Amino acid sequence: MSSVLERFLSYVKVDTQSDPNSETFPSTAKQRDLSNQLVIELHQLGIEDAHLDEHGYVYATIPSNSEKTDIPVICFCSHVDTSPDVSGAFVKPIVHYNWDGSDIVLPDDPTQVLRIGELHDLDTQIGNDIVTASGTTLLGADNKAGVAEIMAAAEYLQAHPEIKHGTIKILFTPDEEVGRGTEKVDLVKLGADYGYTVDGEAVGTLEDETFSADGVRIIIHGVSTHPGYALGKLENALKIAGEVLAKLPKDSLSPETTADKQGFIHPVQIEGIQEKAVLSFIIRDFTESGLHEKEALLKEILNEVLKSYPNSTAEFKVTEQYRNMKEILDQHPKVLENALTAMKMAGLSPIQRSIRGGTDGSRLSFMGLPCPNIFAGEHAFHSRLEWVSVQDMEKAVEVIVGICRVWEGNASNFDRVAGAMIE
Repeated sequence: MSSVLERFLSYVKVDTQSDPNSETFPSTAKQRDLSNQLVIELHQLGIEDAHLDEHGYVYATIPSNSEKTDIPVICFCSHVDTSPDVSGAFVKPIVHYNWDGSDIVLPDDPTQVLRIGELHDLDTQIGNDIVTASGTTLLGADNKAGVAEIMAAAEYLQAHPEIKHGTIKILFTPDEEVGRGTEKVDLVKLGADYGYTVDGEAVGTLEDETFSADGVRIIIHGVSTHPGYALGKLENALKIAGEVLAKLPKDSLSPETTADKQGFIHPVQIEGIQEKAVLSFIIRDFTESGLHEKEALLKEILNEVLKSYPNSTAEFKVTEQYRNMKEILDQHPKVLENALTAMKMAGLSPIQRSIRGGTDGSRLSFMGLPCPNIFAGEHAFHSRLEWVSVQDMEKAVEVIVGICRVWEGNASNFDRVAGAMIE
């Protein structure tokens, strides 16, 4: 297996969906199925120290083959899990070769159609090979495209010792989609100085800024009594929760009404009975002060609703999830400069931008491993319309190899090597 496409088609058929309600780590045992497969494949490439640890992380090392001794250790990271938002079981990938720009109707659900004008960047792919699922599942390009690209780059480096590079670390994480991707990572064992997550969207993008993120859990304690004798007594926790949701802004501060650098308050789950209800929110903003403002507004809404329910109480619990990695990356400009250089060498016009989300790199940066996000080519992720271009994946492999060469400081013949890489 030599091509990134072959690897990708293999990986997406393995169900690795994570579970936000699980208390285990990883949240689903099935994530290990792919991780174990990756360890076997890394061993087949001659990467001897590849292993899966007790927490579900894959660690591997490609040793330096350079005479230079001062090259920083670089890590490439992707996550094996897929989103819990859409089924990831029994994925049937379809390759639409030399796509002509016409609508792509997914066969297992003809209501699922990829159309130019409706999906971002799809209009740039005419003539390329597009991979989709069959219509009833997500594809899993988020982030199995990144996994396949790192694996293909590792294979190429192992097969071409003439390409000089420093020590390269590979890290595959579980549970990124449920916000726990770095919870048990061992950075001492990893031993990297800088990292790159390969988990971005359009070809040529380099993301150095993310949302800052908190989770909020509101636990409402109502007053329960028999409904036949409830006059003047019952204070229904479900109705209180409903009033809180109803008072959220309708034309702002939500995912569906914001863009660019605007943050939001987003309810993601409600559960309960008349005595007790639980509301879960995610709060997003590019600044920590913006997070606090939105949390204060949500708490104000809650307190206003509770005024009508004098015997009910509520708990308001805030959990930090991740912070904007730009704060750290601005202190390490070389990690960005080298990625931009590698992209230019690969014939790309780099796009440096913010991401309205987060990656494992957000937390890794604050844990001591500066880690921007480079493109993997994944699009329409967390949906049944998810797609990726084979040519974009090949270009990502080229950039990964290029980053290794740039850090080694000897990229003069990169164009020749990169051209050979994807023949």
